[in-house]
Amino acid sequence: MTRVLLTGFEPFDGHPVNASWEAVAAVRDGWAEPDVELVVRLLPVSFRRARQELRVAVAQVEPDVVVCVGEAGGRGAVGVERVAVNVIDARIPDADGSAPVDVPVVAGAPAAFFSTLPVKACARAVADEGVPAEVSNTAGTYVCNATAYALAHLLAGRDGVRGGFVHVPRAPDQAGHGPSLPVEASARALAAVVRTAARVRQDVRVPAGAEA
Repeated sequence: MTRVLLTGFEPFDGHPVNASWEAVAAVRDGWAEPDVELVVRLLPVSFRRARQELRVAVAQVEPDVVVCVGEAGGRGAVGVERVAVNVIDARIPDADGSAPVDVPVVAGAPAAFFSTLPVKACARAVADEGVPAEVSNTAGTYVCNATAYALAHLLAGRDGVRGGFVHVPRAPDQAGHGPSLPVEASARALAAVVRTAARVRQDVRVPAGAEA
């Protein structure tokens, strides 16, 4: 049995829902994989509290794999994040009114961490579900990236626990005329990521880069 911790975020920036949590909750409600135990947690869109609550969740759940999920406005594909960088540069305040600019996520820590999930295999599994997918090389500089970096920094001291971050597009009723993805499709994508992350350790070697 592999235990997976799957997290999503609360609504923020005036939106009534957050597509990441809507998709995570749908995965939880439909989960039926006998060899993978799924535990979900809801995180605040807060630089400080998301990190703290994630640390507590990892300590309580003792997962083998952690997949954190965030909402990405302006994206039309599910993005399996390859890297998290040690910088916060907030364009808008978080849920606590904090908007740091050009400060590290963790002072004195490495400039970046790579995901320890099989990112290309996960992206391919999402595409096999008929959902647009990509390996993303930037998680932004807001709470999603800060949480992805905090997770990687935390797991660097926990031998054998793997983790990473995934972005899902906004739901159609959030996005207006912008790129979007139905929650049902995002949920299918996340379920594919969880199954792959739980069962695959060696990533596939296929091109998934970007020219710019």
